[in-house]
Amino acid sequence: MPGMLDKVLIGTAGAAGLGVVAWQTTFPWIKYDIQLMKLGKYLMKIREEVMNSFLIDLFETHADKQPKKAMLIFEDSVYTYEFMELQANRVANAVRCLGLGFGDTVAMMIHNEPAFIWTFLGLQKLGISVAFINFNLRTKPLSHSILACDPKAIIVGHGLDLLHAVSDILDDLEGLPIYIQGCTDSDVPQGMNGLDSLMAQSLPVRIDRSVRKDMTMESILCYIYTSGTTGLPKPAFISQGKGTGISLVLQAVKLSAEDVVYTCLPLYHSSGGGIGLFGVIERGATMILVGKFSARNFWSDCRKYGATVIQYIGEIFRYVLAQPPHELDGVHNIRAAMGNGLRKDIFKAVQERFKIPLICEFFGATEGMTMLINIANRPGAIGRLSPLLSKIDPDVKALVKFDYTTAQPLRDKNGRCIKVKIGEPGLFLSKVPDLIRQTKETVHVYKASEEANEKKLVRNAFVDGDLYFNYGDVFSLDKDYFLYFHDRIGDTFRWKGENVSTTEVANVLSLLPFISDANVYGVQVPGHDGRAGMAAITLKEGNKMTEAQLKQLYQLCEDDLASYARPLFLRVLSQAVLTSTFKQQKFNLVQEGYDLTKVTDPLYYHNSSAQTYSPLTAQVLPTFLQSKL
Repeated sequence: MPGMLDKVLIGTAGAAGLGVVAWQTTFPWIKYDIQLMKLGKYLMKIREEVMNSFLIDLFETHADKQPKKAMLIFEDSVYTYEFMELQANRVANAVRCLGLGFGDTVAMMIHNEPAFIWTFLGLQKLGISVAFINFNLRTKPLSHSILACDPKAIIVGHGLDLLHAVSDILDDLEGLPIYIQGCTDSDVPQGMNGLDSLMAQSLPVRIDRSVRKDMTMESILCYIYTSGTTGLPKPAFISQGKGTGISLVLQAVKLSAEDVVYTCLPLYHSSGGGIGLFGVIERGATMILVGKFSARNFWSDCRKYGATVIQYIGEIFRYVLAQPPHELDGVHNIRAAMGNGLRKDIFKAVQERFKIPLICEFFGATEGMTMLINIANRPGAIGRLSPLLSKIDPDVKALVKFDYTTAQPLRDKNGRCIKVKIGEPGLFLSKVPDLIRQTKETVHVYKASEEANEKKLVRNAFVDGDLYFNYGDVFSLDKDYFLYFHDRIGDTFRWKGENVSTTEVANVLSLLPFISDANVYGVQVPGHDGRAGMAAITLKEGNKMTEAQLKQLYQLCEDDLASYARPLFLRVLSQAVLTSTFKQQKFNLVQEGYDLTKVTDPLYYHNSSAQTYSPLTAQVLPTFLQSKL
C-alpha cells in the first residue's frame, strides 16, 4: 500500500505539471491527506507486528517482562501487571472448576473497577467469550441483554445496585448460574453463588496456553452491546482479530508503553473497554480508571496521576468547561485527547483553555466496518473523504442521499445509490471488507435475527454484488473534504454518551394500559451534545392525561429504563402520526420538538423533584433547560 500511495501522489503532481510546493498550493487540502497517509504507514507497521497476536497473550508477555510496572491506577491504589496477572489466574482457575472453558460464553456486569479487568483477563485465559453487560440496565432490557449472548453463567460485580438489579430478574434468567463478587457465602441471596470464596481457594498460577490452543482470530473475544437500529440491546460480535484491531486505535496518537491513559468512560462500551483497555493491554501502558466521572476532579486527577492521554466523549468536555477557570487548567502532561462527540462550538475553547496539543476526534461504531479520524485539529471534524483518498480506496466509504423515514439510501433509475455533493447531508456507508465476505457465508454484525443484521446492510450499492454497511449516521463534507456529523436517523439517538433505542423505550411506555401508541425520538437541547429523549404518545381514551397517569408513567420510566433512556419530554397527540404505510412518522415531530410556538398539543417535562411529568410552559422551559438534565 505505501508504494501505491506514493504512485498516486507522484501521479497527482505530474498531472498538474507542478512542483511539490506548487501543487500543495493548488490543492491545499492534500496536506491533510498526506498527514493521514503517514499515519496509515505507521499503523500498518504496528499492525504487522501484532496482527496474529491475541490480547491475552500480549498481556501475559507484558506481565512477564514488566511485573512491577503499574497497569492500573484506581482510587489512589496502584495495581501492577504482576498483581493483575495473579488475580486473573485466580479467576481462571476458579471458573475452570465450575466446568466452564474454551468456547463458552460468560456474561459480566461489573462497575468500572479493577475486578472488571482481571475478571475479563481470567476468562480470556480459558478462551471464554465475555459479554460486557451495561450496569445501568434494569428489568427486561437487562434480562434480554444477558440471555441474548447464550451465556453459561453471569458474573456480577460489587455493589448492592447490581445485586438488586439481578435479583429483580431472577425468574427471567431461566436458572442461569449467577456468581456474585463482593459477598460472603452467608450473604449471597438464594438462587445465587459467591465467587469470592472460590477465588480465595483457587491458586494464582497461570493456566497453560494449550488450554486455548484452538483459539483463532475468528474466535469471539467478547460481545459489546449496541442499540443498533431497532429493539432491545444487541450483542455485536468482537472477534479476537477485531479486538486486536481495536487495540491499535490509540496508535493514532502513537500510544507507547510509557503513556498513562485517563479513562472515565464505561468499560462495557467499545471506547472505554475496547479502545482504552485493549489499547493499554496491547502496548503494556498504564490506565487511570475512574469509577464515576467528576468534572471537578478531572484535571486534578490527570495532574495527580501523571496522565498523558485522555479518553473523552463530547459531554465530558462540556461539563469540564463549565467548571470555574483555574490557574492550573493548562498545567498537566497531556499530549493528546482522543474521543468523539466534541462539537465545533466548544472545540477551540477546550483546546485553548486546557492547552491540549492534539484533540483526535474519531467516528466509529461497535458493529461497524471502518473508522474515520481527524488528526488535523480541525474543530468539529470527524475525519476525511477526499478525492485522493477515494482514488486510493475507491468506493470504500461514501455519503449518499437517503430517506429520512426509512433511514435507507435512495436509488437512481439504475437502482444505484446516489453520492451527495459538498455541503449536502449524506448517509454514511462503508464497504464490507472482501476478507469478511470470503471467510463467512453470511455477514453477521449482531448475535441477533437475520432481519436485524440485514437491515444494516446495503446490497448492490454502486455495482452488482457489492455490499455496504449502513451506519444510520448523516455527515456533511466541506470544501477541504473534512467530514462533520450532521444527524442520526432511524430508530436510535445518542444521549449522555449512550445509544438509546426508540423501539425499546416505546415498548416500555406501551406497557401502560392507557397508552395506545408511543412514538419516541431524540430532540436537540441547547448546551448539550446528542439528543434528549421525547415521546409523542396517543391515549386510548381522549387526549388528556390525568395527574395519576403522569405519575404512573414517571414511575415506570424510573423502574424500567436506564436514566439516559428516560424521555425528558412528553407530547400527547390527539391521534398517532403515521405514514401512508401505517408506520410511525418522526420527521415532523423531531423538527417541532418541544417548541411551544409550534406545538399546540399538551407538552410535559420530566420533573424529578416532584417525581412526575409536569406541564411544560414558557415560564418553566428556560429553568428546565438550564438544569442538570
